[in-house]
Amino acid sequence: MFNSTLWLTLATLTGLMLGFAREWLLVANWGAGARSDAFLVALFLPEALRMTLAAGLLSAAALPLYQQRDPLRRQYWLNGLTPWLLLVAVLLSALLAGPAPLWTQLIGPGLGTTAQSEASASLRLLALCTPGLLLHAWLSIPLQAGERFVLAGLGSLLFNLPPVFWLALRGGACQADELALACVLGSLLMPLALTLPSLRQGWRPWDWHGEAGSGRELLRQIGPLLASNAASQGLALLERLVASLLGEGAVTWVNLARKLINLPLIALMALNQVLLGMLSTRATEERLSLLRRGLAAATLLSLPAAFGLIGAGPALIDLLLPDEMHESPLPTLLAWLAIPLVFGAWNALLARYAYASGDTRLPLRCELAGSALNALLLAALPWALGLPGIPVAAMAGVLLTSLLLLQRQGLLASLSWPAQWLTSLVLLGVAALLLHPLTNPWLQLGLSSLGAVASMGGLALWLKPWR
Repeated sequence: MFNSTLWLTLATLTGLMLGFAREWLLVANWGAGARSDAFLVALFLPEALRMTLAAGLLSAAALPLYQQRDPLRRQYWLNGLTPWLLLVAVLLSALLAGPAPLWTQLIGPGLGTTAQSEASASLRLLALCTPGLLLHAWLSIPLQAGERFVLAGLGSLLFNLPPVFWLALRGGACQADELALACVLGSLLMPLALTLPSLRQGWRPWDWHGEAGSGRELLRQIGPLLASNAASQGLALLERLVASLLGEGAVTWVNLARKLINLPLIALMALNQVLLGMLSTRATEERLSLLRRGLAAATLLSLPAAFGLIGAGPALIDLLLPDEMHESPLPTLLAWLAIPLVFGAWNALLARYAYASGDTRLPLRCELAGSALNALLLAALPWALGLPGIPVAAMAGVLLTSLLLLQRQGLLASLSWPAQWLTSLVLLGVAALLLHPLTNPWLQLGLSSLGAVASMGGLALWLKPWR
């Protein structure tokens, strides 16, 4: 588990670092204003689809179905469903491109008329990313079934490479349509990298003969996952909508903070993918032990990262980002967003524990309850607290979802969640109260790094997730 997670983490981390470089170059070249807000509003839906697929929406439903078949039936299953997947991709592209002005008005109602027009034009081009994104997720399934996670994990790197290259080459002269086409090129590179390994494993895109009823079977499994993801993306859309109403540049700040938070999330996403693949092949009595190890590893990965982000957030922004960001709300927003990172790390693993046994409905009910609480608080807290109200609302939803997942699966007494959560609160409080207010960036960075390393060492000795 650790070897696979490590290599997948490194592959995905490289891709997300390029994604962060894309946002950095966007702000450095265009500034944190209406132009960058417009492109980020246009990119929201294609990026949400990409991140959803990368987090395992399709594989969580399809992987157990694929693994329960013998090798010959797997080929029929994969080949027979490929044309239907491509048809869905074309329909999704049309759904994004056709009513593009309505989508951008919904996502960014606070944008001006010119910015709305630019966002709509960009979204029409970015909608062409959909077929490549879906095909990459589909071709990743046989690789993950064979516990070959790294090649599939290169998707983020391949997607972000063309836009980063074009922004670096063109600088401030880069136009929105050029950047959108660069993203489309990245989406085509993703499945292209998997074509040869997939052909070796029996994928034949020209062979449309499949199993009768396999499409309905997949839809039954993926239906609750789609509903859960729709709720999650609806919350992200609501965040973007609220941010657009809080003033010019707020969308850019929220988006950039999310990108920074996503860097430590990479290891968690990798752990989720590896754990799902392992849980699906284990007997029922082995799954609880594997879940304990996975949750301990999630705490070990997320808590030191959140400690460092809270403590050293202002120093990192001073040292790494353009000068205009130094007096921005980004350090405070980043610190608040780090808190749900720790507690939300458990939710994906607890949901995958249910997915491994074929239950995709129980996690849906739990996540919908948490999402509803988050949405209710988003309607009130940002107007009282400003941008920090967004992560505070997210924190409440994450905690409710975690407790429901534990309670509904009968895990409240089987896992050491009270001790791990209390330890998390204490360490995060230390970072917020003692390190975040420091004004010397090098002292702040040094102490926060030492604290993160020390907390990781202490957690490793305590939790021992490798046992």
